[in-house]
Amino acid sequence: MAVALMSVTSIHQDAFARDSGMSLTATAAEGSDIISITGDTASNNDVTFTVISPDGGNVVAIGQVTPDSNGMFSIDFNCSNWTQNGVYSITASQQKSSIYEITLGVEVNDGMATSTSITKNSVPDSIDTYKADVEEETALGLNITANAVEGSDTIEITGNTSKTNEDITFTVIAPNGNLVSAAQLSPGSDGDFAIDITTGGPLWSQDGMYTVNANQGNAPFNDSVEVEIVDGLVVPEFGTIAAMILAVAIISIIVVSAKSRLSIMPRY
Repeated sequence: MAVALMSVTSIHQDAFARDSGMSLTATAAEGSDIISITGDTASNNDVTFTVISPDGGNVVAIGQVTPDSNGMFSIDFNCSNWTQNGVYSITASQQKSSIYEITLGVEVNDGMATSTSITKNSVPDSIDTYKADVEEETALGLNITANAVEGSDTIEITGNTSKTNEDITFTVIAPNGNLVSAAQLSPGSDGDFAIDITTGGPLWSQDGMYTVNANQGNAPFNDSVEVEIVDGLVVPEFGTIAAMILAVAIISIIVVSAKSRLSIMPRY
């Protein structure tokens, strides 16, 4: 079973940065407590990593690296304190596009990795095949909505997905590009899901727009929303209806004020 899970998808890795997308490789010696991640990318944005436990309930490690001038990057994870036995999901992501996100599985038992050498490319070998897959899934996908009360330290994320048998990974990116939060949950049998994200603390100290990403694989199974945070608390934006109500109220005040001024003018 372990051999089947960790079978090598590809052992080829480009020597230079790719024309588009990302390539990711995970390697580990049998019984080692170090998992080495290397890759190359066509983007110069930071690469964010999250490691999820086999049961999907815990984020056991996070990281962030900047690719060099050739698009190459690397990071090591120490798995000695990963207590669950099984396959851990290691996700690398850049930007908001599915061609800049890859997830690899690495098996760890008793804090030691099994022999691992696995590579994945975010851009399929066949563009025609990729387009066909996307067209087939036009009615499928994942979407999320952010709900929060002004001044609250909690953001409620709700959504729906047509993949009911696969966990959803959530990451929150600060205005400066840093990863501030990560989580994972399983959708319900109807595809609905909800998760609360708590703001505040040193990681949320920067004021501005925070991006909440939900990922369940390639497009259309990813979505994102932005939430404004000031002093660690939520500042919700006016929605369309709220903006219309505000505009009507302002116009009404102006009209009433104008009539009031006319009514008190002396008549001759």
